[in-house]
Amino acid sequence: MSSVDKRSMNEFDDENLFSPETDAQKATSTQPTDQRSFPGTLQANGDKMLITLVYKSIKTVVFSNKLNLLMPFGPLAILVLKLTGNRGWVFFLSLLGITPLAERLGYATEQLAFYTGATVGGLLNATFGNATELIISIYALKHGMTRVVQQSLLGSILSNMLLVLGCAFFSGGLVCHKEQVFNKATAVVNSGLLLMAVMGLLFPAVLHYTHTEVHFGKSELALSRFSSCVMLLAYGAYLYFQLKGQNNMYEPIVEEGNQNGEMTDDDESPEISKWESIIWLSIMTAWISILSEYLVNTIEGASVAWKIPVAFISVILLPIVGNAAEHASAVMFAMKDKLDISLGVAIGSSTQISMFGIPFTVVIGWIMGRQMDLNFQLFETATLFITVLVVAFLLQEGTSNYFKGLMLILCYLIVAASFFVHVDPSTVDDHS
Repeated sequence: MSSVDKRSMNEFDDENLFSPETDAQKATSTQPTDQRSFPGTLQANGDKMLITLVYKSIKTVVFSNKLNLLMPFGPLAILVLKLTGNRGWVFFLSLLGITPLAERLGYATEQLAFYTGATVGGLLNATFGNATELIISIYALKHGMTRVVQQSLLGSILSNMLLVLGCAFFSGGLVCHKEQVFNKATAVVNSGLLLMAVMGLLFPAVLHYTHTEVHFGKSELALSRFSSCVMLLAYGAYLYFQLKGQNNMYEPIVEEGNQNGEMTDDDESPEISKWESIIWLSIMTAWISILSEYLVNTIEGASVAWKIPVAFISVILLPIVGNAAEHASAVMFAMKDKLDISLGVAIGSSTQISMFGIPFTVVIGWIMGRQMDLNFQLFETATLFITVLVVAFLLQEGTSNYFKGLMLILCYLIVAASFFVHVDPSTVDDHS
């Protein structure tokens, strides 16, 4: 390139020295051509830059995670429904297709949070952190499947508190070969919120089964809606408390990374731009919404085809999809001895669902005219109550080891087996 440029410059100088008339004629002849080609060159360069930007964004978001190999199962689920109508396979393929989308939705939210600051970033995480569960719940509400909504949200809480946290404790204890320490104050606050959520679910159930309602069938629903508004208010106050009022409670996470030198600049800098994050967030949300409708419509068909109770599918299988990202990140941070972050992912997600997700669906059902309430039936409410107590007792010391993680995992296996043999009362009433 340099030799060509030098040669062309020499020729240009020779023409200027020995043939000024030729130079003038050449200038007048090339001027219109340059004027015509300049806009075209700009457009070509702009298109090339746009293509490069799109390719880089797709490479970063889509091809950077091995879990994204499951993405083609989403379109395959739609194709199988059109060709065969086998609802069992459609449910299974939709479940696989949503799994990477849920993880990428969390990734796009984290990238956008880099540009919004702590307060707005916290609100984004609260809104989109469990967006997959909320989208599935809204579509289930739309089809009048209130029990699927209740059980899937309950299952997400149980999965985060027992399975995700248990795997984090277990893997962290085995890899680090020591008793890990986490911020006990943060765990106590989250445990208190979870107990408050249990209170909100317990009273409507007790009111229903003791037949002590002032207006039968109406007081329970009214109490649920009032309690949901109070829980949303409490969660908003918790966000303010977490992000503004008590920042010192969450400083050990940052200090730990700085002292150990593990939090590099690459870890703390965004990988995609602000508008890329917004666009990918919109794309992932729209695609999850489409697959969620297929997933919800085939739950009962899959239950019949596989001879598995709907309660087991709702409480155990569906939450695995929404919690895939939390599960992977919690285990990864625990293995790096960053247990505060693992605890924030697992327990924080449970707090989001119990204090924001469940009340939010009650309010949405209220708007849609659906009788979505906080009466999760005695079996589900008792399961949640015992789970919160077990986790609260294990967190009160502020330390963890692999044995505590193993205990939580085994507790989750007991819960899964219980729902496998559990028959939902509403299902029995419908059949009778």
